[in-house]
Formats: sequence, structure tokens, C-alpha cells
Amino acid sequence: MSQSTVSLPTLPVVELQQIDIKAFAAELEALKKDALQNLGEKDYRHLRKMERWGRACTLLGYGTAWIFPNPVSALLISQGNLTRWALLNHHVAHRGYDRLKNIPARYHSKHFARGWRRWIDWPDWIAPAAWNFEHNVLHHYHTGETLDPDLLERNVDLMRRINAPLWIKYLITLFFMCTWKLSYYAPNTLWMEQKVRRRKKDGKQRAERLDQMMEAEPTATYHGTKLLLPLTRQGLDFWARCVLPYAFYRFALLPALFLPLGKTAALSVLLTSVLAEIFTNIHSFLIIVPNHSGEDLYRFEGAIQSKDEFYFRQVIGSVNYTGGSDLKDFLQGWLNYQIEHHLWPDLPMHTYRELQPKVEAVCRKYGVPYVSESLWQRVRKMLRLMVGQASMQRLPAELGKPLA
Repeated sequence: MSQSTVSLPTLPVVELQQIDIKAFAAELEALKKDALQNLGEKDYRHLRKMERWGRACTLLGYGTAWIFPNPVSALLISQGNLTRWALLNHHVAHRGYDRLKNIPARYHSKHFARGWRRWIDWPDWIAPAAWNFEHNVLHHYHTGETLDPDLLERNVDLMRRINAPLWIKYLITLFFMCTWKLSYYAPNTLWMEQKVRRRKKDGKQRAERLDQMMEAEPTATYHGTKLLLPLTRQGLDFWARCVLPYAFYRFALLPALFLPLGKTAALSVLLTSVLAEIFTNIHSFLIIVPNHSGEDLYRFEGAIQSKDEFYFRQVIGSVNYTGGSDLKDFLQGWLNYQIEHHLWPDLPMHTYRELQPKVEAVCRKYGVPYVSESLWQRVRKMLRLMVGQASMQRLPAELGKPLA
């Protein structure tokens, strides 16, 4: 099934108030109930299929990288890296496959990329435990709020406000696009974990403390920037857990495996690996960042007050990309069903494709804005937001309660 281009219009706040979100949420709940009854072997087979595709890209990439440095091998290695993050760890860590019976333990959230398995399942600059907390808890359950660490409009507020030519702003954007796993995601996720996760309190208290910490430690950009230099205990922790292990793994150990073929072969693998890292950063930036940015999406004042409101916010604060086939969805990191994923983070990725037209139909029925456009349309809107040419819609604090 091909996912159509659809964009139910952004509504003014007064019209949002008229939507019966209780009935809307009830119909979405029914969709999930039906989906849970249909989980099974097909979801596991699909997961393994995506995993095999990613591994094939990695093997073919490294299998040709030793010949000479080239972009084709780099793109294949890059896609393999992206698959382990966006498709595998992303959905497994969300407990998307924990309900499936008789599957290997390594596909359960308690085992995937944990401990030594990090270097098999998801080797990256980003510490898996830190990303799981920052993403699975803070981002998903505070989407578009002050507590959302990935709220783009806030994170780039300085660049949006500075009086500088657009070409300079786009140059800054390009730098972060090429480096963002190391320059943004790895330090920012670890900062969140360092400040909050190790304190064993309930979720609400934890969120309140993080809010206070973020206000007590103001920053011009995002909080993880203070970890980039190893001048503090937290900075040293970042380098020890994120920078040095992955740099050794990707740029020393793997190229060294090709030394039996000669120094030139090992150097070719090293140079291709560096190029692949840049490609992975660009690719992941382009498919992740537009998911919650653009002038037709909403950000929110105040915390969620009910499950009905949770469902409502996930739809109007997220965007899908067009897709509908395994290849298209694979290349987009299976992030093109972001609305469905944010409604139900703990479902297998294949189920989101089945749910997409049903969710769209429910949104049409109740007049809830539902945005689905091509990736390139969303990238354009993301860039306009980043450089200050556009701003997101806002749902004010007085609507931070059940609207029906």
C-alpha cells in the first residue's frame, strides 16, 4: 500500500477546542486493541528482514571499501549504521517486540544493545542507555513541551534570533547536519542521563527536577554542549563512554582488520569509514529532525493532563513522510510513520504501516490536523524553521487540559 500525501489543515486554537478528543482517543484505543491481537510471527520476520538488509549493506560496504576510498561503499556502510539505530534499536528499545512469543531474547528491550552487546547491536557515539532515557521517556512523553530535549525551535533559538545572512545560518546548519550524532545527540543524551536517570525517583518528580535543572543551568543552545570538552567530570565521562570507544572501534579497530591486505587497504577503509560517518549524520538528520518541526505543527505550553490529550498532542505535534513499501520505509529509517509511532511507541515497526490509513481516517472524521508529506517537503520546512523564516504553531497553557 502506498502512503498518500495528505495534509489536514492547521487549525486556529479556537477550532482545536471544538474537537471531541475523548471520542477521538477512544477510536484510537480501539485501533491499538485490534493491532495487539494481530501481532505475531509476521512482525518478527519483518524485523529480521530489515536486520538482514542492514547487515548486507554493512558487509557489502566494507567488502568493497578496502579497494579504494569511494562514496558507494561509504553509503552502504552508512545505511547499515542507520539501520542499527533507527530501525532496530529504536523499535526494540521501545519494547516493540517484547510482546512477541518465542523470539530470541536479544530482540527484547532488556537485552538489545545492553552491556557488551552494544558493540554488536548498535555501536555508535551515542550511549544506548542514555539515548533510551532521553528519547523513550523525555522526548516521547513530553513531545513539543519545554521538557522535550529535542524541541528544535528551542534548541536553535540563538541561530533563529541572530542578525546574520541566511548563507551563514545555512552553513552552521550544514555543520551540525554532518556532525550531529557527536556534536548534539551523544552529549545531550548523556547530559540528561547524568542529571536525572541515576536518581531513582518516580517519573513525575524526575521530570520536575529536570525542568528545574534545565532552568538552573541555562545555555545558548542545548545542554549537552558543556560535555564536548573534557574539562569536567561529566565531560570526561562523555569522552570515556562515547567518544573514545566508538572512535577506536570505527576508525582504528575495523580498518586494522584489513591490514593483512596491506596498508593501502586499511587506509582506504579508514577514509571510507570517515565518509560513511558524515553520510550517516546527514541521512539521520534529514529523516529525524523534520519529524516534529515546521510551521504547520504545534508545540505546547503546559504538561499533558490526560491520555486523551496525549493522543491529541502526538498527532498535531508530529508528521509522517510518504512511503508504503519496504524499500522506501527502510531508506527513511521507518520514521515515516512518526504519528503512529508517537501514538503507540511500543508496537513493531511493520504494524505502523498497517495502522497508518486507519489513523488518518480517524483524524479526518474528527477534524484533527494530520500531516503527511514527502521527506523533501518536510526538510524544506525544517530549514525554514531553523533559520528563523518560520515558526511553529503554539497550543497555549490554558489548553493544557482535556479539551472536550
